[in-house]
Amino acid sequence: MKKNLTLSILSGLLLGFSWPTKGQSLLIFFSLVPLLITIKRINDNEKKYKNVITFFVSYLSFFLWNLLTTWWIYNSTEFGALFAILVNSSFYSLIMVVYRISLNLIPKITSHILLLSMWISFEKFHLNWDFSWPWLNLGNVFSESVYFIQWYEYTGVFGGTLWILVVNLFIFNLLNAELKVLKRKIIISKVLMFIFLVGTPILLSLLMYDSNTEKNNKIEIAILQPNIDPYNKKFKSNNSELFELIKNQSIDYISQDTKYLILPEGYFDEGIGINLKTYEDSELKLSIDSFLNEYKNLNLIVGAQSFNIYPVSENSPTITANKISNGRWVDIYNSAFQFSNNYESQFYHKSKLVVGVEFMPYKKILEPIIGEVLLDFGGTVATRGIQDKRANFQSKEGVITAPIICYESIYGSFITEYVRLGAQFLIIISNDAWWGNTEGHRQLLSYSRLRAIENRRAIARSANTGISAFIDKNGRIIKKIDYEKNGILIGNLPLANNLTFYTKYGDYIARIALLLFILTLLFLFRNFLIRGK
Repeated sequence: MKKNLTLSILSGLLLGFSWPTKGQSLLIFFSLVPLLITIKRINDNEKKYKNVITFFVSYLSFFLWNLLTTWWIYNSTEFGALFAILVNSSFYSLIMVVYRISLNLIPKITSHILLLSMWISFEKFHLNWDFSWPWLNLGNVFSESVYFIQWYEYTGVFGGTLWILVVNLFIFNLLNAELKVLKRKIIISKVLMFIFLVGTPILLSLLMYDSNTEKNNKIEIAILQPNIDPYNKKFKSNNSELFELIKNQSIDYISQDTKYLILPEGYFDEGIGINLKTYEDSELKLSIDSFLNEYKNLNLIVGAQSFNIYPVSENSPTITANKISNGRWVDIYNSAFQFSNNYESQFYHKSKLVVGVEFMPYKKILEPIIGEVLLDFGGTVATRGIQDKRANFQSKEGVITAPIICYESIYGSFITEYVRLGAQFLIIISNDAWWGNTEGHRQLLSYSRLRAIENRRAIARSANTGISAFIDKNGRIIKKIDYEKNGILIGNLPLANNLTFYTKYGDYIARIALLLFILTLLFLFRNFLIRGK
């Protein structure tokens, strides 16, 4: 048992130490091997409670992984951190239990196909249900090693997950073989196969990286990083004061050639936010219009809290509405606004919300039981509203961009919808100050680089306390403002119109994996029934 625990811990450490942004990504190719060896030892040697022991040793591995990579959630929400780490570890452990069961019921190759397809299917499922937390999807691990994964424009992140699992299973099978009885030629061939499996995608990526040069028309963009403490100063300022900061900080940097000025997520959030029905006549909007009259080609994109109040009703008018006084209801949104000179204002509401922070999962079921205990972020306790369909922003010159808000940048297939709708470059606005100076904000920036490669779109990213950056379509960070710094970035980003294979077809690898998972699971269940007779 001691050896099993050691191997389990080793897997957890390899997973954790491979992760961005300070890890060594190549460790991921060996990370699951100790755990796979442990599970085989349990299956071969243990007589009782094989599934329980498998779950325990797997949980130890995945708990260490989750803890080492996402402990920083604690800075925002203690309950959320505990929930994410403990529950996410359980899901991965259940995968390994099913894999262990399969070892005795179906051929080894089929068991490996089951593991591959089940893992990828779970990652896809984890992107879409109410407890969605895809932060640790395996393919994310190469976000700092973008020169390895230029081919993500064809596969997306799931291509990386498949690559990692295949290599780990190959090494496991190699180590599991009786090396003493293998002939020298066979050993050499296995080593060459390993080099091929790891090296070929990297070589292909390097060739693609060199060939992807920017040739498109470019526009000038300014990114403002205000560096406002969300726990203190921000909430003592009103929207008018915050807008004065914009003017004072940007006046020496922007010009008539500047097409976009980008502010971070939630910059304007005085009170419960901007009233969507009356904001066009507000003092803030008049001040913005006055400013834009001086820069007639400028589009101001800024994050803001906003709201809609509904008439008196006994029942909630929307799934996300919150009940307030006198029988009225309100939807509160985490929004992005685009303001332009002599052109209609546009807004988009964040639609991929952070579980337990911006919305309560399965609200109708859980709220009567536990209330809104899961919601505690920035002093608010209200479920946020969403927007079902993507909405791009368009300038009066016809430039189309995607307003992506913070956590949404984790979701590859979600971002492709913006691009299919015509987005020529991507804008990400974020407020990562809640996590403090931890790996949280660095990882989120790093994951944005994956979205650039998948869609071959340049990115302008504005984060309240950082890190704000320009990212090219190869995923390379061109310019940045470091964390907890105040400043402005000026850069020229290209406009693109082509669609990558991944943009067109999305997570097709996950769809294929789901089909294989169903087929192998049915095969497993059939053999289980036969064995039971």
